[in-house]
Amino acid sequence: MPMITIRFVTPRPRPELKPEIAALAARLSAEILGKDPGVTAVLVEAADPDSWFIAGRRPTEAGLSAFWLDIKITAGTNTKAETAAFVDAAYARMEELLGPLHEECYVHVHAADGDAYGYGGRTQNARWAAAHPG
Repeated sequence: MPMITIRFVTPRPRPELKPEIAALAARLSAEILGKDPGVTAVLVEAADPDSWFIAGRRPTEAGLSAFWLDIKITAGTNTKAETAAFVDAAYARMEELLGPLHEECYVHVHAADGDAYGYGGRTQNARWAAAHPG
């Protein structure tokens, strides 16, 4: 696991970007955060440019793209340096895909308690306990 949600807006519609963005997010979470790609889920949504505002203005009107990446991971599984590297790389690689970005693009790494987060009906701590009996 993690679960990654990405919303983005570009000056002109580019639906072909969705699989590229999904692959990028999964790759960065594996390479930088050490997450297993086999249990990584990614949801990519193109936002309505008329609905995205930064400081009261649409970034697309200035020819800029914008994004919000939200990743949920288990608390204690990454260092501050790894998290900072992920945020930096996500911004840089998204700019390569989307083109010029408004500075107000966000990467939010949620480090959730292992008892409050899981998949397949089991929490992360329950999975860990099952893998490490005794």
